[in-house]
Amino acid sequence: MRRLGVTLVVVLGLVPAAAQGQIFADDFEYGSPNGWSGIEGWAPAAVGRTGQVTCYDENGAVIPCAGTGQDGDLRPGVAWPVPRFVDNGDGTVTDNLTNLIWLKYANCFGSRSWTQALNDANTLSAGWCGLTDGSVAGDWHLPSVNELQSLVDYEYGQPPLSNAAGTDQWSEGDAFSGVLVGNYWSSSTQALWEESAWSVSFYDGELYHDFKMTGYYVWPARGPR
Repeated sequence: MRRLGVTLVVVLGLVPAAAQGQIFADDFEYGSPNGWSGIEGWAPAAVGRTGQVTCYDENGAVIPCAGTGQDGDLRPGVAWPVPRFVDNGDGTVTDNLTNLIWLKYANCFGSRSWTQALNDANTLSAGWCGLTDGSVAGDWHLPSVNELQSLVDYEYGQPPLSNAAGTDQWSEGDAFSGVLVGNYWSSSTQALWEESAWSVSFYDGELYHDFKMTGYYVWPARGPR
């Protein structure tokens, strides 16, 4: 049963939600359109909030949000759990919004080509990069572009990442360490230019695609425990 690609195969009946490690937090009401929908299976995929709570005019000045219809006014999407991130004390951090587990140290490998980044993530195991979680090669992967972008908090820049509580901008060790203000590779190829792949900038939260030979950073992820 694979959950992270939104492909769910269940043989011989339904499996209880608690056993499935659902993608979003497990407190959705029965029949909720925002995530797990109880015994009837998956509802349409939920979209998390961007994190933006400030509103601006066309010149970039901060303005009151009420009635603007901006993201900071409406704040559409699934509300972030509190805390957003949990340091597991074993070199990993759990995102309570997506249930993804991330490498705590976001600069273990340095600048790598896309192929090198895939290999770095695929072969990562306990004993490397500060991990004491018992993981073995094959447990980790280079995140998809959607998985990687799910970390971005659009309230901030340089980097666009929240602290563990989800209430302020990230600072060293809260909950991640070594986060670089640069681009991180995703595992997703750019379909129109197959020699390129998508990356996410932790300078401004933008998506970029570049030649796979380009050197970018590596931030491995793994599925729910």
